Amino acid sequence: MTTTTLAVLVPLLPFLGAVAGLLLGRTAPGFVRPLAVLPALASLVLAVTVAVHQGGGLPIDSHTELTPTGSVPIELGLHIDGFAALVAVLVGVVATCVQIYSTGYLHDDPRYPSYAALVSLFTSAMLLVVYSGDLMVLLVGWEIMGICSYFLVGHYWETPEARAASLKAFLVTKLGDVPFLIGLFALATDAGSFRITRVLGAVASGGLHHPTVVALLLLAGVAGKSALFPLHTWLPDAMAGPTPVSALIHAATMVAAGIYFVARLLPVFQASAAAMVVLAVMAGVTMVGSGLAALAQDDIKRVLAYSTIGQLGYMAGALAVGDRGAAVFHLLAHGAFKALLFLAAGVIIHASGTNSLAAMSRMKDLRTRVPDAFWTMTVALLALAAIPPFSGFFSKEAVLGAAEHVATGHTEQAPGASGWIVLVTGLVTAVLTAAYATRLWLLAFRGQGAEAPDHGRQPVTMTAVLWVLAVPSLGFGLAFGPLPDWFDGRDLTPVLTTSVLGTGLALVGGIVTYGAWRHTAALAARVPLGAVAAHPDADAGCVEAEAIASHEPVYGDIAQAPDPADPGRLLLGPLHRHAAAGFHLDAVYSVLFVRPVQAGATLVRFLDREVVDTYVRAAGALPRWLGAAVRRAQTGNVQTYVSALLAGTVVLVVAALLVATGA
Repeated sequence: MTTTTLAVLVPLLPFLGAVAGLLLGRTAPGFVRPLAVLPALASLVLAVTVAVHQGGGLPIDSHTELTPTGSVPIELGLHIDGFAALVAVLVGVVATCVQIYSTGYLHDDPRYPSYAALVSLFTSAMLLVVYSGDLMVLLVGWEIMGICSYFLVGHYWETPEARAASLKAFLVTKLGDVPFLIGLFALATDAGSFRITRVLGAVASGGLHHPTVVALLLLAGVAGKSALFPLHTWLPDAMAGPTPVSALIHAATMVAAGIYFVARLLPVFQASAAAMVVLAVMAGVTMVGSGLAALAQDDIKRVLAYSTIGQLGYMAGALAVGDRGAAVFHLLAHGAFKALLFLAAGVIIHASGTNSLAAMSRMKDLRTRVPDAFWTMTVALLALAAIPPFSGFFSKEAVLGAAEHVATGHTEQAPGASGWIVLVTGLVTAVLTAAYATRLWLLAFRGQGAEAPDHGRQPVTMTAVLWVLAVPSLGFGLAFGPLPDWFDGRDLTPVLTTSVLGTGLALVGGIVTYGAWRHTAALAARVPLGAVAAHPDADAGCVEAEAIASHEPVYGDIAQAPDPADPGRLLLGPLHRHAAAGFHLDAVYSVLFVRPVQAGATLVRFLDREVVDTYVRAAGALPRWLGAAVRRAQTGNVQTYVSALLAGTVVLVVAALLVATGA
């Protein structure tokens, strides 16, 4: 087979597996698990083969026109460069691991066939985005991922949280997709084609007439899909779905699509200095805000969700300083350790037999009960905190190094303001990331919460996947040497200045958090948990209010409130309440958008029912009344008709005489 044929099969096989899984899910349930795992595994093997053939050399291009449009043609095309080849391998690895893991995690779930089929379709859509050489075909995969996320996040649709989360994810991402679609049409109109190579050629020749407008429209869709400020609020709530879905969305699909899109079309954004500064501001706010929010969450999956938002901010920051090699490098490294973090969290939750153990303040003795999760999550958290020699150190350092080069004027691929914004916020986020990673590890594995039921050892399909993902989480960062051959030749070697600063700040964040944990643990040991004085909020009502705001469980008795031995409360102080609620952005959006729309809908409903319907009912009532009157006159009695005729004649005669007399 040619490389092009192999590349076509990469997204096609998971799609066929999804169709077969849906068709055979009820009639032949024994085929469901093989149809979930084997297509993903085969797609991974083919993606690796395509990457080997591509070899970081010239892009593989192939295209055929789908249908004549009379203007801008739409083509089914492939454009596989080094970025696409490696990202496709990441998608294949994570999707295969998630499918294998899900066979154990959802072993007794009656809706597993539809779940597995949707995961396969999700994978196929992301691979279509990665390999696509045409923007309209890319848009197809982009939108399919949106609908798949709606169904997968709402997998447990019996719960109101899952229903609300799926709807929120769909609507928020669609809010960004509207300007995104307009931007695609504007871009294709200027370039005269939807083909990515022709679009980039038009940009290089100065053929883009409105670069700032187009770039900002596209950034709206990227912000929604990749959960960047201000359209990031859907991602923490998406934790209502099954944990393997979270691993897939956060590591290799959906949120990675926006970053990959900007990396693929980076020259379009570089054509506008204003758009690059806007992207830098979005990245900076996303990084710092998500780091503070993660430090205040009690649910382990919400901590990881805000962590994903922060790491996406790093990737967007690398793009804002014009270094797509650093962005995709961090995308690849993050995909491995973030998938590992979520799947390890799933092992913890599965071991308890209930999602209640997701509250870190109630965890106890997990080191001995889930040793696989303990060791692998420790590796992943060290990678997340960017501690050398773990993978996150090298990829995050590539971002900070690129920002430092732009800020100090060594390169002019982006405005200097973008460099300073990304560098400063990136260093601040390094402290916050290490802090919440340390806090998560301490509360999850050294916490003194309530003892949860032990459901025994986990299936080997779940624990084996953790160790597979631990390998790239530990060692992938060392690929910074050969990767530039795949990434435009940009050097990814760590820079001494930012390496020392980043690592030093990360160590400070971890040490300070550990000290705060020791301090709060000592206080909690001296004062009983049930005492109000032991809690930072000396009012049970305050505890309940904060729990509601942060989506934590509301306990009727202060004695059942979360363990006060939480360093996050001490470190954040009065900011904790606001950070736990995501800085109330949902409330702000409710006031600015939701309530006005609801008020408008109420007004329209009133006008429709009380004005329009009244008019329609009146318009129908008048003929009905006239018809009833006429119907009463039609009795069918001849004598009545003759009497009416004579009476009418008499009236006419009298009227005529009166008229004649008057004349």
